[in-house]
Amino acid sequence: MAVGESSENYLETILILSKAHPVVRSVDVAEELGFKKSSVSVAMKNLRELGHITVTKEGFINLTASGREIAEMIYERHQLLSAWLVRLGVDEKTAAEDACKIEHVISKESFEAIKGHVNRT
Repeated sequence: MAVGESSENYLETILILSKAHPVVRSVDVAEELGFKKSSVSVAMKNLRELGHITVTKEGFINLTASGREIAEMIYERHQLLSAWLVRLGVDEKTAAEDACKIEHVISKESFEAIKGHVNRT
């Protein structure tokens, strides 16, 4: 299931956009991330080849089971780490930026320990 940070960011963005919009297209992902559509198209091709997304003939992007699993893992990490940092006194913008960095490199074991601690407090 291991994919790179860039792929994780794309999958997380697709998940977030799919919660807010009935369909997700490459142009939506490009706008959300501030990337060129051509760059996003290459990334979508790679994610499709890895089996993490499907793209309909109309250009609608859907997460596969493996893509959704990765996206939800990263999204959960981002949400929990960001909220935890804010509770520790970090301003929201910095907390979100730092959570975005940490979510990709933290081990499952460390994240679960932090999650357990946060949920106990």
